[in-house]
Amino acid sequence: MPLLAFKEFSEHSFSKTERFLGCDVGEKTVGLALSDTTKTIATPLSVIRRTKWKVDSLLLVEILATHHIGGIIIGFPLNMNGTEGPRCQATRQFATNFMALSEIPVCLWDERLSTQAITRTLLDADVSRNKRKPLVDQMAAAYILQGFLDAFHKYLKEMK
Repeated sequence: MPLLAFKEFSEHSFSKTERFLGCDVGEKTVGLALSDTTKTIATPLSVIRRTKWKVDSLLLVEILATHHIGGIIIGFPLNMNGTEGPRCQATRQFATNFMALSEIPVCLWDERLSTQAITRTLLDADVSRNKRKPLVDQMAAAYILQGFLDAFHKYLKEMK
């Protein structure tokens, strides 16, 4: 399945039992988040410490099967002015590699300032640096996925 734009992804037919997987792709880790089956609420899931793609892909395939994933949302790190920087190329390559694993539709979603927003939230909650570090990636993935889910439901309502 090709990489889908938001509209095409949203018009894809998903079963009521399928969930969406949100990914915050970094150089060293991939934060993961999971939607509920109504595709309304995003919840942090876990973090994969990146090693070699072959090892990482086995973990991802297991997650796809275990959680009955019907769609994958990957945070796309656009520059503040909307242009693509070097991290976009790496993220697009990750998405391409991910698409080779299964036929599940994949959508890139603007993730500008997601990590900063989560870090600020954790700082405001007075979470220590040691406790913040393992939470940031998976919470950023949930932040990205929640933004997508909100837009997804708004789009579906407008289409009715």
